[in-house]
Amino acid sequence: MAIHTVQKGDSLWAIAKLYNTSIQSIMEINGLESSTNIVPGLALYIPDEQLHIRLYKIKAGDTLWSIAIRYNTTAYNIISANPQIDPNRLSIGQIITIPSPNKAKIQTLGFLVPQSLKALEVINKTANSLTYIAIVAYSFLQEGWAYRVLDDAPYIQRAKQLGIKPLLMIRNITSEGFSAELAGAVLANATLRRRLIDSIVNLTNQAGYAGVSIDFEFIPPPQRYDFVTFLKDLKQALESKILHVNVHAKTEDVPTNRIIGAYDYLEIGNVADIVAVMTMDYGYPTGPPNPIAPLWWMEQVVQYSVGLIDPRKMQIALPLYGYDWKVPENITTALSANAAQNFAISVGAEINYDILAASPYFGYQSIDQHVVWFVDIRGYTQRYQLVDLYKLLGVTFWQLQFDFPQNWAFLKQEITVIK
Repeated sequence: MAIHTVQKGDSLWAIAKLYNTSIQSIMEINGLESSTNIVPGLALYIPDEQLHIRLYKIKAGDTLWSIAIRYNTTAYNIISANPQIDPNRLSIGQIITIPSPNKAKIQTLGFLVPQSLKALEVINKTANSLTYIAIVAYSFLQEGWAYRVLDDAPYIQRAKQLGIKPLLMIRNITSEGFSAELAGAVLANATLRRRLIDSIVNLTNQAGYAGVSIDFEFIPPPQRYDFVTFLKDLKQALESKILHVNVHAKTEDVPTNRIIGAYDYLEIGNVADIVAVMTMDYGYPTGPPNPIAPLWWMEQVVQYSVGLIDPRKMQIALPLYGYDWKVPENITTALSANAAQNFAISVGAEINYDILAASPYFGYQSIDQHVVWFVDIRGYTQRYQLVDLYKLLGVTFWQLQFDFPQNWAFLKQEITVIK
């Protein structure tokens, strides 16, 4: 795997020659709009046939030879990749890189908002990279009835044809956004909870879904126990179908917090088949400009979470988007990772890179000053390595309509997606 960071004076012609590839291939893989315009700091993914780079944390009893056998490589390769280690005195907890022919294996889930038939094209394009697809088409009423907001039938059918397991995604959402009041009122009432469960299960079975993805946000903290009770009863009613639960990211338990307080990671992890921790929107709309999902924060979240949730049940969220902040008002516009990259090129902005956050950003001036944070292949490789290091189940993508061709090319080349 090669990632080329564009320097001043670079051209696609010279880069293609350096890596023995074509300009057209570089453009397609990286979603470039022009063969002549690039900017310093732009990260270009160039697939090759090199060994895959895996991360591993040394455990008691490990030897280089036992690790080499596990990863189908050689002790020599491991020593070459880690010149700082003493082969005869490995340190427990030390993280090493392992060149291996074995790809990391993960389960992926993409969220799809079925607002147009163009979404079918998105499914076609990403099918080989998805284990599950959560179709964002359902909410519920104060009376506890779940209902369909958007037509989902064509997307369920297409997902099944392409070997993707479709999940019914339901949210506590109204015309004004996520509603804490709606979630609180229904979860606090045993009769309404039961009605919601029954209607979710009926809709799931009628539509032919493989399971359910729950995304209840801003649940009032007093309903923490009620939410767990709801999930237990829902899982029992779903029987063998999948229960996938999305939870806000946190690095400590603060039961009174209005955003994270209602999520009891330990209990939710015991109930759900899959728990997706929403490691995104660290930099959020209307807040100050910040990385969307800084790597250092994601690792803190993972370290906390795996102490409560079985890693083999746990996914982390990878954003396919960035935010454009108009400062100092912090008026925020979302755009896809690919659109952010190409916008930087169109305005001639040099792309900077925050190493600790593993996130690119740039500024530009229109009438007002703007700051854009987004994601690119440099940071994404490190996020996949984080999944590998902690032996997590996999990742989720919000949302599939945000174009990010580098990611799909990387998955195809470097990762085995379990179906």
